[in-house]
Amino acid sequence: MTDVRDLLLSRIRDVPDYPEQGVMFKDITPLLADPAAFTALTDALAGIAQNTGATKIVGLEARGFILGAPVAVRAGLGFIPVRKAGKLPGATLRQAYELEYGSAEIEVHAEDLNSGDRVLIVDDVLATGGTAEAAIQLIQRAGAEVSGLAVLMELGFLDGRARLEPALDGAPLEALLQV
Repeated sequence: MTDVRDLLLSRIRDVPDYPEQGVMFKDITPLLADPAAFTALTDALAGIAQNTGATKIVGLEARGFILGAPVAVRAGLGFIPVRKAGKLPGATLRQAYELEYGSAEIEVHAEDLNSGDRVLIVDDVLATGGTAEAAIQLIQRAGAEVSGLAVLMELGFLDGRARLEPALDGAPLEALLQV
């Protein structure tokens, strides 16, 4: 796994002062453009899905879609997008959550999750954990069980893990890279 981590880390570009002064943005587009790195990432996340006994993959808008969909295909599981409010047609479940300055809402199609589902949440980065925590609540409200959360990178200094562990209730939080 060390070789995979080294490969992934080598394909993530630091962009200083983006989106604002003082922020070091971690750009994953070079990783996505490299078929070997993207395949290694997909395989690693699909392995986590299998290890957690997931029956479905939830991807968080927007980069969670890019990562989660191929993971679902590789693991032979269904993929469910969790979107910003107002983006899905039909009946949805909605969950509000707090941001640093304000609030936001996410949604999932109500019929896509069932009581027998074990759901792995996939995203690119774990920062403060607000969106992931809302997704956990949304999945549980739909009657499904969260089998875990898997991310490419965890920004440890933002303490999202501490926020999410109570909500995960023992389900694993797997980060391939810690930054």
